[in-house]
Amino acid sequence: MVLTQKELQSLVEVKNRSPHQLLGLHELGDGKGLVARALVPDATKVELQPILEKDKPAIELNRIAKTDLFEGTTDAAQQVYSYDLVITDKSGNVRRTRDPYSFLPTLGEADLYLFGKGDERRIYDKLGAHLRTIDGVAGASFAVWAPNAQRISVVGDFNQWNGHVHQMRALGQSGVWEIFIPGAGEGAHYKYEVRNRQGQIILKTDPYGFFFETPPKNATILWDNQKFKWTDEQWLTERRQRDSLRRPLSVYEIHLGS
Repeated sequence: MVLTQKELQSLVEVKNRSPHQLLGLHELGDGKGLVARALVPDATKVELQPILEKDKPAIELNRIAKTDLFEGTTDAAQQVYSYDLVITDKSGNVRRTRDPYSFLPTLGEADLYLFGKGDERRIYDKLGAHLRTIDGVAGASFAVWAPNAQRISVVGDFNQWNGHVHQMRALGQSGVWEIFIPGAGEGAHYKYEVRNRQGQIILKTDPYGFFFETPPKNATILWDNQKFKWTDEQWLTERRQRDSLRRPLSVYEIHLGS
């Protein structure tokens, strides 16, 4: 095992604020090869297979005793490459997927800077869940602001609501947590599993969600708002011709507590 015992515990106990630094494919510290790790609770076998550079090695990942964490190394390559995880579950079913821990953050320094200043005018396009395709891989990016959280995971239909599977990373000191999940599609239900400052595990609905379950249920539903087609061009044209200061005004009020 290449991991230290402290690093292992942080992943298994779901307490690591930067799981992308340990999970996925990384160069070994001595520069003489690569190490791959994946945390897959329902797996009996995990193998890493290259998808673009076919001359790169496949890596068999071995289970670390008494955990759901798999780890493997190779000295046949020194630089990280694109790969799939081929996972065999306890029923013998085999699935192939890109590793969520192989993707760069979907929010950049400029996004975090504007958000920190309070100058991000379209924050709903950055936080929340958004369907997107990255490097040819369809999925959804998730981002949420929770500066006092010790750890956050995305739980939903796509991971059997298991907080071990998709642990998010904290982006510096911004208070924003982020992850891209390949294969997460429109219509999937999800929530954020949060370990708060007191160490309690709670489930939270996405405050930047676009679509939700009917009460009393309250899961957020992944949805593509871009497919809605507006048909108000005529109304907008007429509005520009009116004197709004001399027109009737409607005032709306909301009680946030309800």
